[in-house]
Amino acid sequence: MALPTRKFDAVVVGAGGAGLRAALQLSEAGLKVAVLSKVFPTRSHTVAAQGGIGASLGNMGEDSWLWHMYDTIKGSDYLGDQDAIEFLCRQAPQAVYELEHYGMPFDRNEDGTVYQRPFGGHSRNFGESPVQRSVCAADRTGHAMLHTLYQRNVRANTLFFVEWMALDLMMDETGQVHGVTAMEMETGEVWRFHARATLFATGGAGRIYSASTNAFINTGDGLGMAARAGIPLEDMEFWQFHPTGVAGAGVLITEGVRGEGGYLLNKDGERFMERYAPTMKDLASRDVVSRAMATEIKEGRGCGKDADHILLKLDHIGLEKIETKLPGIREIAKKFANVDPVKDPIPVVPTCHYQMGGIPTNYHGEVVVPRDGNNASVVPGFFAAGECACASVHGANRLGTNSLTDLLVFGKASADRLIQFLKENPGHKDLPKDAGDYSQSRLARLEGQTGGESVFEVGADMRRTMQAHCGVFRFPDMLDAGVKKIREVAERATRTEIKDKSRTFNTARIEALELDNLIEVARSTMVSAQARQESRGAHDRADYPKRDDVTWLKHTLWYKDSDRLEYKSVNLKPLTAESFEPKVRSY
Repeated sequence: MALPTRKFDAVVVGAGGAGLRAALQLSEAGLKVAVLSKVFPTRSHTVAAQGGIGASLGNMGEDSWLWHMYDTIKGSDYLGDQDAIEFLCRQAPQAVYELEHYGMPFDRNEDGTVYQRPFGGHSRNFGESPVQRSVCAADRTGHAMLHTLYQRNVRANTLFFVEWMALDLMMDETGQVHGVTAMEMETGEVWRFHARATLFATGGAGRIYSASTNAFINTGDGLGMAARAGIPLEDMEFWQFHPTGVAGAGVLITEGVRGEGGYLLNKDGERFMERYAPTMKDLASRDVVSRAMATEIKEGRGCGKDADHILLKLDHIGLEKIETKLPGIREIAKKFANVDPVKDPIPVVPTCHYQMGGIPTNYHGEVVVPRDGNNASVVPGFFAAGECACASVHGANRLGTNSLTDLLVFGKASADRLIQFLKENPGHKDLPKDAGDYSQSRLARLEGQTGGESVFEVGADMRRTMQAHCGVFRFPDMLDAGVKKIREVAERATRTEIKDKSRTFNTARIEALELDNLIEVARSTMVSAQARQESRGAHDRADYPKRDDVTWLKHTLWYKDSDRLEYKSVNLKPLTAESFEPKVRSY
């Protein structure tokens, strides 16, 4: 049965920072734009971003986009594409100025300029000393950003479909994308959103791990849809574990705490980061700090009765500064750690935080699929931006604050290229005759399954498997066993049963559909991690402790079909600057 259809110039899936920035650009160009979101836009996961936006404004001392570019490339452990990284760092200041003009309530200096704080991995003069580069709104930067962008979208008459979940891409036999199928979460009704162009801004998939700073909505929906459509996922072995998640809860404690003067202690009261990163210390890159913390715990210098966490000390900063610059952190510490950081340190552990990989794109936000070796072709009508996309500016490890910079810069860039695509391709093309059939068959499978396992149990086993076999440190036997286990879990996921088939409340149905997406992300991560025989950035293998630029300076491409892996070269040629050649990475 043909599904009912709505028509738009563009459909944006996801209403976080990237989706809202893209939608604003499209709506202000006079296009009819639909934005699909599983939650109200200002509750998208960007709201949880605390620390700031990386941009070389130079308000707190000399700075340069070239220094920002160097730090980003170094932070990526040289796996980032240098053309995309140059584009990101050059465009970052303008992205901040645009937000400022939209009314974003940035923190200010006494002279009225935007305040900037230090952040991990950001340096002056190519690593010489820390620099203040993070533009922030206290410790609620993402919250302020979402509200600012949402209000501008309301003004621009963007159409929002709130509590709608995209199901699958609609793609014709030539490979062109014509929109998505989507379900209204309250009623279970499925529609076709027929669009001349489609932009994914669906965020990350941190819920593949049992310990994560990610919201429950971060289920890799865009990645699952892309994988099912035959599009590869890039660099999925690289997951950033944020050094400071609240022990036992996973809630994020921003790097801005260390930027404002906080530091880490082991059970002996030692500032141990001075041993691991003598220059940058507690403000070294996130993968360096996370591994140092994990090593301290592993070697018996962890804190607490179980010696399973590290302490983050900030009481010396003083009440006034904490209340001014870190009010949300004090609130989080009280609620989730039962400590007041004005008096006592916060117990923290490395926690899954961010995916560096995703849907392969260029720096225009066009989805690109490799053909014939390193040659690539653009998927017509398909764009992606934000955490679900892999441009690749983050490489093997994202530099702190660059996530929000990424959302703004590539949200706008992808929309600009989408507008150009629509000018070159006027009018709607006919939908394929079978458009929507695949989604209906997936739903029919869920509805008709009897005697299957529960979605909750399969999902819990997936998260346990990922946490145990593919965490901060990775071991060969654990990866081998992990691949076998995750494939077994993936097979079980094809036989899950919705226990409550009532349409009155669709929670079980939505969770089943989300598991379909999460399992693709988990498989791609485990298989890609087993194959990469080196340690680089967030990927740390006990059996291959060193980076191998001769063999592994390349991006991984995982295809759903038989867990097939291909590779493509890292782009070491910037747009205008001199290349930064790989070298030993130290802080």
